[in-house]
Amino acid sequence: MKTSPLNCVVDASVGIKLFVKEEFSDKTRALFAQLTMSPPAQLYVPDLFFIECTNILWKYTRRFNYPGDKARQHLINLENLALQRTPTSDLMVEALDIAVRHTISAYDACYVALAQRLDLPLVTADEKLVNQLCHANYRIHRLKDFSIPLENERAIPS
Repeated sequence: MKTSPLNCVVDASVGIKLFVKEEFSDKTRALFAQLTMSPPAQLYVPDLFFIECTNILWKYTRRFNYPGDKARQHLINLENLALQRTPTSDLMVEALDIAVRHTISAYDACYVALAQRLDLPLVTADEKLVNQLCHANYRIHRLKDFSIPLENERAIPS
């Protein structure tokens, strides 16, 4: 019997952990490994996910002397992942409403709007975001608490 694929929205605080060793990087690798399962997971992101990850890698090169060539390779690997992308322009109005209502950034609100539109959970490692939305009616899950099937885990390029 085939299992249902994992479906969720992920934000840049989760995605970056594929490439930069941080707390819960192993869990992120297990989550993204689901993209190679049969049936594959469907991980959704607004297209701003990629520039947010780029900015985080830039910060690592500046603050921690992270090698630029390694950061560039991470971006190539990130671009090649089978992520389901939604144009940020499709989410702007909803994101603004959510941002104003809950006093969060429009960037964070794009992920929330996408999760709400798709009726999927948003998985994040951003504790501040989770705390700001804990009383709202959104399906926000902390990465550390999110249940990920670990059997059959496959490697994701790092």
